[in-house]
Amino acid sequence: MRTPIVIGNWKLNGSKAMAEALVAGILAERPGLSDIEMGVCPPFVFISQVVAQAAQAGMGVGGQSCAEHVTGAYTGEVSAEMLRDVGCRYVLVGHSERRTLFGETNAVVARKTRVVLDAGLIPVLCVGETLEERQAGNMNAVVGGQIEAVVDAVGIQAFDRTIVAYEPVWAIGTGQTASPEQAQAMHASIRAQLAAHSPAIAQAVRIQYGGSIKPDNAAILFAQPDIDGGLIGGASLNAEDFLVICRAAAGSLRLS
Repeated sequence: MRTPIVIGNWKLNGSKAMAEALVAGILAERPGLSDIEMGVCPPFVFISQVVAQAAQAGMGVGGQSCAEHVTGAYTGEVSAEMLRDVGCRYVLVGHSERRTLFGETNAVVARKTRVVLDAGLIPVLCVGETLEERQAGNMNAVVGGQIEAVVDAVGIQAFDRTIVAYEPVWAIGTGQTASPEQAQAMHASIRAQLAAHSPAIAQAVRIQYGGSIKPDNAAILFAQPDIDGGLIGGASLNAEDFLVICRAAAGSLRLS
């Protein structure tokens, strides 16, 4: 059985006071959610603070991105080794906003996945299609290409240490959400693609849904057989909303 995982991506939001209060609110209910894996990805400047607050409570912390380089003259960049050094467990790789706003190609994402793995951290590999790509019927080819670029770079065995997050780009920050059937279909397609390389790894890999999960749609999404939790954006900035989603993930264990 795959352990559900829910990770909050705070994006460019927060302050020291907000981070402390938000994490405290989440940790207050962490003992009752021990059957699932939970994590948060704050902005870089708050990572050490959140690690100090959350680590002993069994909640992981991640970086929202990292450099594709290990070290060097890359002003403004943060390496995977630096994230490990301050206590991170995860790194988001290839988030749709990094791809669309910062021009990260499949090749860049593949290189970042490698440096995250080499640093001993867990990549959360984000993949997904735009509205235009979906309307053209190209969604499986687009997402398949994003997955295959990473398989080619790091090998299928690396996916036993990788989490995949499917983000329908057209459903992020738009108020739209893929139907449970649409989300399940893509998750199943991703798993089938990985199974062509290794059935065992495909069965074990956790695939999160990352398309505007909210308290009122989390349970039905997590009830789908190939959805193993969520990468949560806006709803992760409110402790109670995030906890409702985590409870839904825990409830999916009882349904399986």
